[in-house]
Amino acid sequence: MQQPMPHQLMGYDRAITMFSPDGRLLQVEYAKKTVRQGSTAIGMVCSDGVLLVADKRVVDSLVVPESVEKIWQIDEHIGAAASGILSDARVLIDRAQLKAQQNRVTYDSEIDTLTIVKDMCDLKQVCTQSGGLRPFGVSILVAGIDDHTPRLFETDPIGIFFQYRATAIGEGEIEVEEILHNDYKPNLTIEEGLKLSLKALKKVLGENFKIERIDAAYINTTEKKFRRLMKSRIEKTASELKEDKKPAKK
Repeated sequence: MQQPMPHQLMGYDRAITMFSPDGRLLQVEYAKKTVRQGSTAIGMVCSDGVLLVADKRVVDSLVVPESVEKIWQIDEHIGAAASGILSDARVLIDRAQLKAQQNRVTYDSEIDTLTIVKDMCDLKQVCTQSGGLRPFGVSILVAGIDDHTPRLFETDPIGIFFQYRATAIGEGEIEVEEILHNDYKPNLTIEEGLKLSLKALKKVLGENFKIERIDAAYINTTEKKFRRLMKSRIEKTASELKEDKKPAKK
């Protein structure tokens, strides 16, 4: 009896608009694998705002760490972090920044986070339904403050989005989410959230963990202003983790 041919040999993975016999879009699944190979990014809703922390994965000593962006400001009250193909992320971020500016000019008010997320996902979805295109190989965490309420969304390559209290994307997703499930609490402050995020990244990166690789930003609930965390503050929090690990003196 002749064995059925694998989907790859039958060409179901060559066109984004073609479903395989078991109802899968293989190009979309490949795009999700691309995201899982990207560097880790963490988003977290805290009691006093929302936090984004990302690994920039600077592996070449000749690269200027500050030139590598993993976290972007979309509007005064909205930021984003990405994992996957960062050039794809840049296109989506540029579009989101433009939409936020247009909203301020047209309505003289700030745009809400969900509108940015939906517009981003609409474009991603179009690229799964049109011949000659490929899916965006990137997942983006979008964090913002709406009416003094912190909100965090995750968008995937197919255009699906979910709202989270805390989540992670990229190569360390499984390990980080395990830590978040165990240690995350909604009443964590931004400072405590940063400590938890660095703890998770240390576990994922191991000996490769370096302050130069870490990018972090937050939006405070009261100020509603996107702020990047200075390296000195990240280093101070990382040093506190080392002190916590030291055995207590008898």
